[in-house]
Amino acid sequence: MTQAFPTRRGLLALGAALALPAGGGMAQALPRTVRLIVPYPPGGASDITARLLAQEMTGATGAAFVVENRGGAASITGTQAIATAAPDGATLGVVDTAFLVNQGLFATRLPYDTRRDFTFVSMLVRSPLVLVVPVQSPWNSVAQLVEAAKAKPGELAFGSAGNGSAVHMAGEQLRLAAGFTYVHVPYRGGGPMITDLLAARVQMAFGTVPAMAEHVRAGRLRALAVTGATRAALLPDVPSMAEAGQPKVDAALMNGLVGPAGLPAPMVETLAQAARKVLTGDAMHARLTELGFEPVASTPEAFREQGLREIAQWEEVVRMSGIQPE
Repeated sequence: MTQAFPTRRGLLALGAALALPAGGGMAQALPRTVRLIVPYPPGGASDITARLLAQEMTGATGAAFVVENRGGAASITGTQAIATAAPDGATLGVVDTAFLVNQGLFATRLPYDTRRDFTFVSMLVRSPLVLVVPVQSPWNSVAQLVEAAKAKPGELAFGSAGNGSAVHMAGEQLRLAAGFTYVHVPYRGGGPMITDLLAARVQMAFGTVPAMAEHVRAGRLRALAVTGATRAALLPDVPSMAEAGQPKVDAALMNGLVGPAGLPAPMVETLAQAARKVLTGDAMHARLTELGFEPVASTPEAFREQGLREIAQWEEVVRMSGIQPE
C-alpha cells in the first residue's frame, strides 16, 4: 500500500489550522508563535505590561506570545524592528509614549514614519505621572513651586528619566503652561533620577505613579499633583494638575500594541478583541490597577486617532521648547 505524503499546500493548511485561536469566534487565526518586541531592556513598565499581556494573550488566542527585549537608541532600535517586520502577525510590539514623542523629537532622522509605518492595534494601558519634590523642599503645591521657579529663573534643577521621555514632556508642558524656566537634568533611566531627587540634588521631577508612590507614602518625597484631570488611585490624596490650576499638563505613560503597516484588517480585529478580553478580565484588571495602570483596551480606530493627536501634540511641544535629541 502506497503511503500518501502531505503536499506543501496541505502542510501549510495544517499549520494554519493548528494556530486557530482557542477563544472561538475570533476573526482570523494568528501565527503559531507571535514575537512581542519591547523596545527596552527587561524590568521597566513596558516590559511588565508586555509580559502580563503575553501570558494572557497566549491563553486567549492559542498562539504563543513570546516577549523579546530590544532596547537601545531611545527605543528606536526595537521600534524599527517592528516597522520592518513582515505584516503577517508574527511580529508585534508593545510601545510606550516615546513611540509618539520620537516623531517630533527626531523628525527626519527617525528611520521610520510613526504615522505611516505601523498598524495601531490597541492602546493597552495609561498611567498618569506625578510631580514630586524632595520632602525637605519648602513647596507644598504646584503654585508654590511655580512661584519659586519664576523668582529664580533657570536655577531650579528638573530631573527626568531621559531627554524626550514622557516625564520630560510633562516637565516641558508645565514649564510652557506656567511660564518659567529650569535646568533640565536628563538621566539614563528613572532609577538614577530618583536617587538624586531623594538626595535633593535636583529640586523637582515627574515620575510614574507606581515608582513614586512608595517614596511618597514613606515620607521620602512630597507629591504635588498628578497629570491630567483626575486623581490617581494609588495617590488619592494628591490633586490632579487640573485641580492645581494646570489643566494643560496631561502627559501620561502609555503602552500600546502595534504591528508593522499592512497587517490584515481581520487579524487586527482578532488581536484587538483578544486584548480587550484579556485587559477587562477581573484578574488582569486588578493586577494592572494595583501596578498603577488604567486598562484602556481601545479599538484600533480609537488608538490610531488618539495616537495621531498625541504625535501632533508632542511635535508642538518639542518645537516650542526647542528640545534637541541627544
